[in-house]
Amino acid sequence: MNFLQLPRTPYVLLASVCGALLVIALYMQYAMGLAPCNLCMFQRVAVFGLGQGALIAAVCAPVGKGRYWAAGALGVFSLSGLALSARQLWLQSLPKDQVPACGPDLDWMLESYPLTEMIMEVLKGSGGCAEVQWTFLTLSIPGWTALFFSVATLFLLATMSWRRPS
Repeated sequence: MNFLQLPRTPYVLLASVCGALLVIALYMQYAMGLAPCNLCMFQRVAVFGLGQGALIAAVCAPVGKGRYWAAGALGVFSLSGLALSARQLWLQSLPKDQVPACGPDLDWMLESYPLTEMIMEVLKGSGGCAEVQWTFLTLSIPGWTALFFSVATLFLLATMSWRRPS
């Protein structure tokens, strides 16, 4: 029996990777002193949602049509995270004179703006989102998260085709 074809295994793996990514993000923030921008915080929410959804899917062990619902729900978080990281990568690629001005921080916007206005403001991006604070193997943090969300999306598509072992 193939280990990855067990109904719960792919979801447990995905939830574990999401948990590890959140620990790495907190390490980068508190130990390395890298302040996350607003788009980074939204990407963390997408990773958290993907991880929590994967845990729920693992507990429910979707089989039959349930696996399609699970993969679809998880796909929403995965594709949202991919769009957010792609937006930040685009901001990082802009010439210095086209980078948007720095805006208010997320805490202030949560207290001051209605929810939809706050979301629109964050999605516009700001100068802080365009700053590259850290790279590894030539990829910035949103580059790595875009890679993760791409792989997670492909992983979810693959789980829909797996059959329950007999």
